[in-house]
Amino acid sequence: MSDAQRFLLTIDGDQQEAAKVAEGSAKRIENKDLKLVELVQSLREFLTDDDATVRAKAIAYITAVLTALSPTTLTRQQIVVIRQFLCDRVEDESGLKEATQGLVALQRMSRFSGEDAVAIATTLFTGAHDLQRHPQGTRFVVLKLLDAIMSDQRDALKGMRGDFVVGVTDLVIGEKDPRNLMIVFSVLRVVIVEWDIVKYTETLFDAVFCYFPITFKPPPGDTYGITAQDLKARLRDCIAASHHFAGHAFPALIDKLDSTSPSVKKDVLQTIAACASNYGPTTISVHSTQLWDSLKFEVFNAQDEDLATETLIGIRAIAVKLSFGLTSAAPQSPLARFLRPITTECNERLREPQQKQARPAGQVLGSLATASPVAFASTIKAVMAPLLTLYQDADGIGKQRALLEVLGQLFESALTVYGLWCSMEGYPIENNPLDAFRDKLFEIFCQALMGTAKEETSFRIVALRGLLRLTKLRRFLADNEIGMVVQYFDEIILEEGLDGRVDLREEAVQALLGISKIKSSLIMDITIPAFMAKLPDSDIDGAINYVSTLEGLAKLGVEREIFEVLMRRLLNKLDVVLQNNSSPAYPKAILSTLHYVLSLRLLEDDPNLQVYYERLVSGLIRKATHPLQGIGNTTALNDEGVLEVMGRLANLIVRSLDAGRQESMVSEIFNLYGSPQEDPLNSLAADASLEQKRTVILSSYLLAGIRREISLPWSESPFLENLMYIASHENAASLRLAILRMISLLVNKWPVYDQSGPADVLKKLTGPENSPEDLTNGGLRVLFWLNKALLLRTSPTSTDYTSFLLDYLKDSKHGRQTARAFAILLADDELLSKSNYAVIRLLHKQRLFTYCLPKIADGFQAASAAVKPNYLVALSNILRHVPSVAITPSLDTLLPLLLQSLDLDDPDVKAATIDTLSVTVSESPQAIASHVSSVIARLLRAANISTGGNPPRVRQSALHCLRLLPGAIKNETLLPFKQQVIRSLIIALDDPKRHVRKEAVDCRARWLRMDEPDED
Repeated sequence: MSDAQRFLLTIDGDQQEAAKVAEGSAKRIENKDLKLVELVQSLREFLTDDDATVRAKAIAYITAVLTALSPTTLTRQQIVVIRQFLCDRVEDESGLKEATQGLVALQRMSRFSGEDAVAIATTLFTGAHDLQRHPQGTRFVVLKLLDAIMSDQRDALKGMRGDFVVGVTDLVIGEKDPRNLMIVFSVLRVVIVEWDIVKYTETLFDAVFCYFPITFKPPPGDTYGITAQDLKARLRDCIAASHHFAGHAFPALIDKLDSTSPSVKKDVLQTIAACASNYGPTTISVHSTQLWDSLKFEVFNAQDEDLATETLIGIRAIAVKLSFGLTSAAPQSPLARFLRPITTECNERLREPQQKQARPAGQVLGSLATASPVAFASTIKAVMAPLLTLYQDADGIGKQRALLEVLGQLFESALTVYGLWCSMEGYPIENNPLDAFRDKLFEIFCQALMGTAKEETSFRIVALRGLLRLTKLRRFLADNEIGMVVQYFDEIILEEGLDGRVDLREEAVQALLGISKIKSSLIMDITIPAFMAKLPDSDIDGAINYVSTLEGLAKLGVEREIFEVLMRRLLNKLDVVLQNNSSPAYPKAILSTLHYVLSLRLLEDDPNLQVYYERLVSGLIRKATHPLQGIGNTTALNDEGVLEVMGRLANLIVRSLDAGRQESMVSEIFNLYGSPQEDPLNSLAADASLEQKRTVILSSYLLAGIRREISLPWSESPFLENLMYIASHENAASLRLAILRMISLLVNKWPVYDQSGPADVLKKLTGPENSPEDLTNGGLRVLFWLNKALLLRTSPTSTDYTSFLLDYLKDSKHGRQTARAFAILLADDELLSKSNYAVIRLLHKQRLFTYCLPKIADGFQAASAAVKPNYLVALSNILRHVPSVAITPSLDTLLPLLLQSLDLDDPDVKAATIDTLSVTVSESPQAIASHVSSVIARLLRAANISTGGNPPRVRQSALHCLRLLPGAIKNETLLPFKQQVIRSLIIALDDPKRHVRKEAVDCRARWLRMDEPDED
């Protein structure tokens, strides 16, 4: 049996086998064992068969062989022969698709020429001229062939001149399939741009514009990913491709503006903007007045902000095109003729600045002014003087505010055209026309901000924004004028911010932040001293007015130069505050300010990092520890809360140091009590003072910031064992947490501190002669934090610890404490984090969940009624931190436990359980369907305020989960419970908490319309 026969026999049943047959034939041709002509001749009986299907399969065989051939295999003569053969077959409608696919494969050959492309194009235009009679797949292949030969042989096809233009237009006319239209629009755009279309302008325009506007909506489950926006963009490119279309396009588009559909209007406006951007200035000048007369209605009477924005973009695009090549606006230039009626009309509308159409008039002027320096100059010349006159004559705050907003829009346009002080772009040749009005504008806006009644907040905010724009505008205000503005903003923040005008104060802070990026010296010379002068030297009188001042400093200190000044001044103020015996709250606020600013910066690349270390780490540590060594008196720095903030600040800096710097400072930063040889745990000795013990808080943050490759100076085993012993007996919660964190950090980051197993640790905590029953709650916490460290780096030992701790769930003495402590294992911790170089594996949460779930389920079944809740609490504390994707596969085991968890009184357990159920309803509703009766009953109880243990967050979560059920689960499953749910929700509708009532309303509405047909 020949290859051809085998191919024809297998093509319908096994396409892969057929492809292998074709590849074998292609290999023989490449090896010169078979000639392509002989292969074609062997198909003679099939190519002449009366059955069209057989003929098509024969051509498909040739196509498959051509596809499998190397591009360099065929000679020039062979290509000509095969091309002619396949072109002849194009006229055989039954084999059009297969013959075209063969030509697609043929045009990939290296010796395929422009002559072949012309011949193929001619064949397509004559043999496939009635293309729309064929299926979509066939049309798609023909269009792909056309696109391919245009890409590779364009110069040769251009030689066909008008014949190609007419042929393409006739070939694609009437196409409707979106996949094919994407190719059609691309092909037509190339023809419009690169061929001489003057004689065929109307024909091509009609072929393109007949598709406008696109109303395509992808069918449900569409796999091709073609959207209406894709089609609209391709069509828009075609319409905007040639200025020859202008006489047809603009009138047609203007007619379409009468549509009542916002989508169509938006499409029209975007197309007008595209045409204005692509057509030449001469063409646009002919139609500019006509376009303005149409577009102005859309902008002045827009009911939709999006449409107004699109209209402004179109108007600006016209001005940009008319500005091309201009350095000045001659009175009779196309730009001047376009702008003159617009500015005149806008001036008229602005005579009543509080009227509805005044605001759009300001937007039009602002949009036009951004088109070019020439357009800006023309606009300012036409409108600035009338605007200032109107402002002077305005008889109310409302009118003045509206006019200031228009001026502000023009300032924003000036920033676009002339740039900011820090702009790197070249300055326009045209001088800024605002210079002529500088003094007057500065006076008006300063007077509006500082000379208006303080109660007029909204008016003053407009003035403030305008002044900010003027200060940013390059080469406009002098430094002394900008300094005056900075003083005004300082005064607002420091004097008026306390009177409840929060919006104005926040605007002033943001304005100063903007100025700090362009004129940081003014902030350092004016603002920082003014703010520092407002900070009291002590808060012993109970005043807390320093908080808002420090908040302002924190927001302004982001720039490096400013922060250096701020740090120096705040540290000086801290010294004064400490000397005056202030309460801990004030130093804590100062240090929090420094921490906030540093947290916003990339410290690793900061050249002053070493300075920060010396001043904010070493310096502050000495101030905090010297009194504990008998050098001076204790201060507020020894307060627990202050040490927490100091630790966070030190951690930011220490972890940013490179390994070399950290190596040299490890001994120094832990040398809190004298010589480096002393054990840092001396501060935790039994006879140590409370202030000395508190320094362990600082130590934990410092230890967290050290890189894993840095060796610690203490012997491993004794040091860790001492820490574990102290942690198990420490009663102060903050100190205990700090020590537990240190234990976890040591074990996670430095494996030399690793422990052999839970049994050995238990002996160290209880003594070799004591039993597990003698373990204290403190010792239990140590085991959990050890396990947390091991679990994060997925150490095999963590499994032993987890198993050991799970066994404690059945313990009557420690079971409840153990269950709650499971929250420790997966909860995020600010010190055990990747930024602090902790080892955190990606799947550690999934690993713990997978290991614990079956053991918890088995333990729950075997446990007595008294300790069953312990297993549910432990499960809840694991689930709240596990990704939903890991939970879904285990739902069969999990759901019965979740339902019983909802019967517990613990609100944390309920909240975590309901969250898991909500995820399950959304992602695996089929798992809930078999338990729907129990789920609904328990959720209704959880949503009821009269049932114990249901705080607002639980009630809201329960109602949200109930709301998810309709739509996720089949109606026939839920309908028996509809009336029960609606009746039970009556109580929730009267819930005292507003957000719970709102959730109840939404839930009830969802259940009420559950069995109603969709509106679609």
